[in-house]
Amino acid sequence: MRLLLVEDDRALGQGIRVALGAEGYTLDWLQDGLSALHALRTESFDLLLLDLGLPRLDGLDLLQQLRAGQYDLPVLILTARDGTAERIAGLDTGADDYLIKPFSFAELVARLRTLTRRGPTREEEQLQIDDLQIDVIKRRVTRAGVRVTLTNKEFALLHLFATHQGQVLSRSLIASRVWDMNFDSDTNVVDVAVRRLRLKIDDPFQLKLIHSVRGIGYRFDTQP
Repeated sequence: MRLLLVEDDRALGQGIRVALGAEGYTLDWLQDGLSALHALRTESFDLLLLDLGLPRLDGLDLLQQLRAGQYDLPVLILTARDGTAERIAGLDTGADDYLIKPFSFAELVARLRTLTRRGPTREEEQLQIDDLQIDVIKRRVTRAGVRVTLTNKEFALLHLFATHQGQVLSRSLIASRVWDMNFDSDTNVVDVAVRRLRLKIDDPFQLKLIHSVRGIGYRFDTQP
């Protein structure tokens, strides 16, 4: 799951990045409203974590433009504005939830889990590709009944593949979805990660699911 955090407090932003990265989330972090609005219009995200007191474009103004443009991704406001009027304004503008600073990272993760299970944006909790089973919520993977233990990045990579079955995914797209938009896709980190994933979910089994597409990237499919 790819999140966008818009937060101009560097210490808090770094703390959220580390905490959510440990939970397996892919997090892009921007520090002003205009940059965030551009990213939301040009990139694909599953959820927005939004501070309100932002430079260049206030968080509420960003949210208003987002909803006016029919962007329906879930939005969790993170702010020190704790008055009732401010909370009502945020929710009325289109936020799905509101978390007051300071907050615990455990509560932040719990609210994220709740938001991603709501309404039309809710992702599938169980994915099945041939004999491969992925429990998205519990982050549990089995193949032919055998438990496969994955790192957070390996799970994120497998989830990306499984939700784009049959599609050719470029290395740059994989890098942006599993790492972040500023990731250096010229490195071989993507290929190394795919190789490690193959060792766990492909090599021990006759049917191979991850296929290399020369000069482009990879395709995840039951067909060769």
